[in-house]
Amino acid sequence: MGIRVLLADDQALVRAGFSALLESEDGLEVCGEAGDGERAVTLARELRPDVVLMDVRMPRMDGIEATRAITSDPALAQTRVVVLTTFELDEYVFGALRAGASGFLLKNLEPEDLLRTVRIVAAGEALLAPRVTKRLIEAFVEAPQRVARPAAGLDELTAREREILELVALGLSNVEVAERLWLSPLTVKTHVSHVLSKLGARDRVQLVVAAYETGIVVPGQ
Repeated sequence: MGIRVLLADDQALVRAGFSALLESEDGLEVCGEAGDGERAVTLARELRPDVVLMDVRMPRMDGIEATRAITSDPALAQTRVVVLTTFELDEYVFGALRAGASGFLLKNLEPEDLLRTVRIVAAGEALLAPRVTKRLIEAFVEAPQRVARPAAGLDELTAREREILELVALGLSNVEVAERLWLSPLTVKTHVSHVLSKLGARDRVQLVVAAYETGIVVPGQ
């Protein structure tokens, strides 16, 4: 069975372009299209897609609220949301990530990058472009001194799991973490799964956000 994708964008031309691209690729299927966030949530609940490509700025319900509605629905636990926007410095980016998005991409990305993203996210991984990770870190650096908030399950992490969380928060892949700690990629993957479970996070993007918001990782250190 192929990867089923739901498109959510208020511009019909954009939806048509994405649809043509995705449908031309073996193993990918566009199962529905929505022109606003409210419709996107309704279709997600009806169609149970593997991936939702979600525009940020839409009528009736914006992409952030739609993302939050989808990621907070237990029935859609297997559905992943990738946020698409025209603006690299979009003020909604961090809100979307906190709402549970598994990735963030610009609409001017290359076609092969979009296809790769859909496959990565559908496989249960999260995608956060390095420059977006950099922006996320910069946002914490530039923001007024914030008080770290506790995260449920943080105390349950072992020393090794905290170490791995710190490296994941810096944007390192499992292979890169494994090389840094002299572990096998499979061992790192197992540790990451344990961290996700203990912190109640959906994927690596949420781990990055949690690591900075709880003070586990402090920008500049």
